[in-house]
Amino acid sequence: MTSIFTEDILHFMAHKKGGSTTKKNRDSISKRLGVKIYGGQKISGGNIIVRQKGNKFFAGSGTKQGKDYTIFATTSGQVDFKKKLNKTYIFVS
Repeated sequence: MTSIFTEDILHFMAHKKGGSTTKKNRDSISKRLGVKIYGGQKISGGNIIVRQKGNKFFAGSGTKQGKDYTIFATTSGQVDFKKKLNKTYIFVS
């Protein structure tokens, strides 16, 4: 008789799970990629023009590319975006 009594008690225990977070409820921190200085704007040497993953834009004269594919200005001047053979180059003149 004690076994039936213990089953009744177990039946009336909490029927909802504990309030833990879901496993799929995570998101990564944004990397803030993209164009920082647009064509026609003035820039000084050392300023970042584009932050990117991989080569979407290519470094032209007056710019260099960092090891994380960031393109930055080496000289002061005006930013120009030009397409050559389906590649977009960034120039500072």
